[in-house]
Amino acid sequence: VQLQASGGGLVLAGGSLRLSCAASGSIFRFNVMAWYRQAPGKQRELVAQIRTSRVTNYSDSVKGRFTISRDNAENTVSLQMNSLKSEDTGVYYCYALRVVVGDGTSHYWGQGTQVTVSS
Repeated sequence: VQLQASGGGLVLAGGSLRLSCAASGSIFRFNVMAWYRQAPGKQRELVAQIRTSRVTNYSDSVKGRFTISRDNAENTVSLQMNSLKSEDTGVYYCYALRVVVGDGTSHYWGQGTQVTVSS
C-alpha cells in the first residue's frame, strides 16, 4: 500500500490550501483515513479523520476551518484548509487504518507534505 500526499506549500495567513492523498488501490479497504501533522519540535498530532461511513472527526484547533473528504472512485482523501494560521505550519501526513477480523490491524503512512503559513 502506498499513500502519496501532495498539495502542500507556502501560503499567507488567512489563505487556503488543499491537500490530497492518493492511495494505490481501493480506499474501501481502509476503515479510517486521516491527516496528521507535525510541527517543528512537537509530536505528531491528529488533524482530521474520516471513516468508511464518512463520519468525520476534527481536532479542536481546526474545527470550522478544515474539511476532510474521501473520493472512493478516485481513491483519494483530501483536506481542504481555510483560514490558515501560522500555527497550522508543519508537515502533514496521510494515514490509513485497515482492520481485518481475524487478521489484525495495519497502519499506513504517506511521505508527508510541508505546509508553511506565513503571518
